[in-house]
Amino acid sequence: MLRKLEKAEQKWGGSNKLIDQWLDNRRNLLVHYCQIAGLPPYSKPENHKSEKALPSFEQIKSFCDLLVDYVSEGHFEVYDQVVSACEKVGESSKALAQQVLPKITPTTHVALDFNDKYAEAQDERVLYQLDDDLSQLAQAMESRFELEDKLLEALHQQYAERP
Repeated sequence: MLRKLEKAEQKWGGSNKLIDQWLDNRRNLLVHYCQIAGLPPYSKPENHKSEKALPSFEQIKSFCDLLVDYVSEGHFEVYDQVVSACEKVGESSKALAQQVLPKITPTTHVALDFNDKYAEAQDERVLYQLDDDLSQLAQAMESRFELEDKLLEALHQQYAERP
């Protein structure tokens, strides 16, 4: 996902403040995901143990906050602006936005379910399910990012065509 983000940043970065903010927030979310999932290069080895240590509840809560902020920003700020921009470009862009947005909604449900399960968790036994839940979340977010990239492409075209 990070490599795809780098390609997106190279392709669309710097063309619009909204796009840059969206990509920055995605990067921040992915870095925190890698940290709590224990994935390189952002995992932090604890005393050079060969075993992966479980993240703290504080780390998970911080990630959940970013996750909810990211999906909320999409639904309540970014997507509306993208749809408006697509409507101005023409019918094909408007149709794309209308086709893509409903497909993003199920990924939001997965993210919110993850948040509901972990944001206020106190019992360490819930952490034994974390790897499976992170894997499920990663699949949903990867689908979401692919769909969002279609919207980013439409938005980028709209701004690229301006004189």
